[in-house]
This record gives sequence, structure tokens and C-alpha cells, in this order.
Amino acid sequence: RLDGTRVATTMRTPGHDYELAVGFCHAEGLLAGAPVTTVRYCATGSAADTRFNVVTVETGGRAPAPTARLTTTTSSCGWCGTDQVDDVAGRLDPLGATAAIAPEVLASIPDAVRPHQELFAATGGSHAAAAFTAEGEVVLVREDIGRHNAVDKVVGWLLLDGRLPAGELGLFVSGRTSFEIVQKAWSAGIGTVVAVSAPSSLAVEAARRAGIALAGFARGDRLNLYVEQGTSLAGDQG
Repeated sequence: RLDGTRVATTMRTPGHDYELAVGFCHAEGLLAGAPVTTVRYCATGSAADTRFNVVTVETGGRAPAPTARLTTTTSSCGWCGTDQVDDVAGRLDPLGATAAIAPEVLASIPDAVRPHQELFAATGGSHAAAAFTAEGEVVLVREDIGRHNAVDKVVGWLLLDGRLPAGELGLFVSGRTSFEIVQKAWSAGIGTVVAVSAPSSLAVEAARRAGIALAGFARGDRLNLYVEQGTSLAGDQG
């Protein structure tokens, strides 16, 4: 909920729920720059059933009223009906100068993140997202059954810690890179995204529009670079 209005129902791995809610609201543009004043659990109906399943993000009414398009998302997909690049580019400017991260650093990130993936080690059934520095230092790792949720948890932590925009950091995701993940990085001001698998074609287009460096298949000492840093096509859009 945002200021008392339900904006999403999501399937997630419990834990870091405040970060998930805040990160989602930020990435979807729901906060529109309004500061978060309070985040809390809000029980409805049977408290035993819902106490830790409903989160309210409060801005004191300073965030715009949510639109009706927001309904339900799953652990595997974001807002598939509204994930058009033009929609995001209409509210987010191309990124300015962000940290330049060397390819060898990007290739090293999966191995650096792996020791922090405790849930994956125990179950083999979770994704991870991580924020890292240009030197390859892992700042934060979050796990969830859905990689979109894991990214929201990272973005939410960065916002609550006062670190957005995070142009000095890169974003790592396990699995493939979807458009929604690039959108979330764009909203957080993160200029580099690296993943262990391929990006979608829409993710590549979004990264070009945003000026985000996009790399995939980061394994061992190799990776594929799909978009170079600072490559923005914003000026070419008619």
C-alpha cells in the first residue's frame, strides 16, 4: 500500500519486506520524488494470517494518487502490460556521468556475490541481486524467488539509506536481464547492469535509451557487452 491505497500484490520470499515495498514504489515512479516518512506492516482481517504480508509505505500524502493500472505482479515478471520503453523514458532522463566499471571487474562479480547467496545454497531456488562498487566490492546482496523482487529490495535499501541516485554503483542480477530490471536500475541512477545470462531485446533498447552499460553471460573471466556506458539514444527519438 502507498499512503493507504493498495498498489500491488506480489509473490515474494519473505524478508526485507520494507525494502521490497519501497523499492517497488520508487522503481514504478509512484513516489515521484516524495520522501518516505514511514514504512510498516499493516494487518488486515485475521492478524495471524496477514500481519507480515501487508506493507504500507507512507509519504504523508505527498506522493501522487496511484493509477488503476497497478494490480498484481508475480515473482517472475513485472508489469508486462506497461513495460514499454517510451513510458519510462517519458519520466526518466538519460543518466549523466556514472562510475566507469572495467570489464574484468564486471566478470568477477558473480563469484564475489556467490558466497552471500545463502538461500540459494540451501535451496537452489532463489535469485540474487547485488549492488557493487567500481572496484568490485559487494555492498549489498538480496535474495528472492523472483529476481525483480531481489532488485526492488536492493533499490529500496539504497533509498532508505539515502544513497540514491547511486551512480557510483553497479547492479548485478542472477539469471537474465529483463526490461523491468533495467528500468529499476535506471530509476535508481545506476549506470551499469551485469547478469549471468542474456538480456532481452527490450532490455537492450532500454539500456541504450538510459545510457546504462549492459553486460551478460558474466562467467569466469568472460562476459558479453551489449551496451557500452554512456550510449544514449535519447536524442534520436522522434
